Amino acid sequence: MARFDPVERLLPALRTPPTYQALEDMYEVAARYGIDPADVIKIDGNESPYGPSPRAVEALRSLDYRAEWYGDEQQFALRTAFGGRLGVSPECIVAGSGSDELIDLIFRMYLGPGDAIVVASPTFGMYAFDAGQHGVEVIDVPRLDDWSLDEAALIAAARTAKAVFIPSPNNPTGGLLPPSLVDPLLETGALLVVDEAYIEFADAPSLAPRASIEDGLIVLRTLSKWGGLAGLRVGYGVMSERTADLFRRVKQPYNPNAAAAAAAIASIEDAAVLDERARVIVEERERVTRELARLEWVEPVPSQSNFVLMRLARGDGRTVRDLLRQRGIFTRYFESSRLRDHLRISMARPEQNDRVIAALRDIGEELAHG
Repeated sequence: MARFDPVERLLPALRTPPTYQALEDMYEVAARYGIDPADVIKIDGNESPYGPSPRAVEALRSLDYRAEWYGDEQQFALRTAFGGRLGVSPECIVAGSGSDELIDLIFRMYLGPGDAIVVASPTFGMYAFDAGQHGVEVIDVPRLDDWSLDEAALIAAARTAKAVFIPSPNNPTGGLLPPSLVDPLLETGALLVVDEAYIEFADAPSLAPRASIEDGLIVLRTLSKWGGLAGLRVGYGVMSERTADLFRRVKQPYNPNAAAAAAAIASIEDAAVLDERARVIVEERERVTRELARLEWVEPVPSQSNFVLMRLARGDGRTVRDLLRQRGIFTRYFESSRLRDHLRISMARPEQNDRVIAALRDIGEELAHG
C-alpha cells in the first residue's frame, strides 16, 4: 500500500489553498526601509493607537490565574461581562479567539461543498478565505460606485445562498448596513451575519439586541479595535439562545485563553475609558477627513469607523504606500482592481495624524512635479 502523501490526501477544497491578504510584519518592513520601529506610525491594521485600557494592562500584569490549569471551558465570567455590556443574556453570547474563530465556526456548522455565501466587495477578506477552505462558493454582489450596497441584487443573491456576510461598518469602505435592509435579508431564509468589529466608532445602534432573539441573525464583535487587544485575539458572537447553545457545544473548549479572558473582562470594566478614547478617535477621523479633502489629489470616503479609505488622483496605491513607508508611515494597500488607486489609513494619535497629513501633502507635490 502506498505511503501517506500529504498533498494527495488533502481535502479537495484545499488543493488550491485560499489566500488571505494579511498585514506584513511591521519590524521586517521597518528593517527593509532602514527605519527605527519606535519611529513608525502604524496605521495599516485599524488597531487602537492607545493600546489596552489601564485595567486591562493591570489585569495582565497581575494575572492570578495558574497558567498550568485550564480555564473555564464555558467562559461564563467572560460571557457575563459581554452580555452586561450589550444588555443581553450571557446565554446569547459565544466567546472565541477573535471573531475570526467564530467566522470559521459558522462555516463548520452550516456551510459545506456545494453551498454558497453572499458578500459585497470590497469587504473583509476572511469570509472568502474561509469559504475557500470549506469548498463554499462566494457570490459577490459588488458595491456601487459610491460604495453603497446594491440592495436589490443583494436580496436576490441571498435567496440562492445559505448565508450573507456584511460588516457594519464595512471594511475597508467604512459604510453601514442600512437598517431597512435587515428584514428583507432575513426573509430570504439565509443566515445573516453582521460583523460589527467597528460599531463602537459608528453613529448607529448595534444589532446585537435583535440578534439575541432572532434565529437567523448573528452579530460578531471584537475587542481588537475598541478594546486595543488585537494581539490577544478576543471576539464574541451574539445570537439566539438556542443557536448559542449549539455553538458552545461545537466550538473548541478553553478559547479564549485565561490571559485574554482576564484582559477582556477588565476592558469591559474600563468601558468608560475605552468609550472616551473611541470618541476622540471619531473626532480625529472627522478632522483628518476634512484635511484630506483639502488636498486636491486625495478624495476621502466618508467613514463610520476608525479608518478612512481614500482615492488617489496621483500615482497609485502601491506607489503612495511605498513613499509613505520611506517616511515611517505604514498604511494599507489592497491588491484589488477597484482599490489599486486607494489607500486605507487607521486613525492614530492627533500629533501622528498631523504627520500623516503633512507627508501626503509633500508626496502630492512630489508626484505633481516628478
